[in-house]
Amino acid sequence: MAMQISGDADDVVSEINVTPLVDVMLVLLVVFIITAPMMTMAVKVALPQTAVTAPTEPKKSTYISVDKAGKIYVDKQEFALANLEIELKRRRQDQPDILINLNADEGVNYGLVAKVMSSVDRAGITKLSVLTEQE
Repeated sequence: MAMQISGDADDVVSEINVTPLVDVMLVLLVVFIITAPMMTMAVKVALPQTAVTAPTEPKKSTYISVDKAGKIYVDKQEFALANLEIELKRRRQDQPDILINLNADEGVNYGLVAKVMSSVDRAGITKLSVLTEQE
């Protein structure tokens, strides 16, 4: 913050002093940080006892990979683009709620990736994830 220093003691300072405002906001922030965790368990409830159940097994995903050369792999097995839809329909019959993860090299032509995604759609698969890496 800049201070104005002048020779006259009678000059009126026309700037707003924000220091008290910042102090109040910091105090409110600290109060909120301290009280917020206490508000989550405000009501004490006795939960009923139940039998232990086994967690559901996570569904196995199917991976479709497109390498830099444009080769298409389904779970590390190579397929031609023309046969991809047939293979996906076969897998969908075995597992109706199939999950597809698509890995494509960044150097691959977008048109090929779009064709693979179209094959997934035509096979009737609705759960498709496109995997990327963080920057």
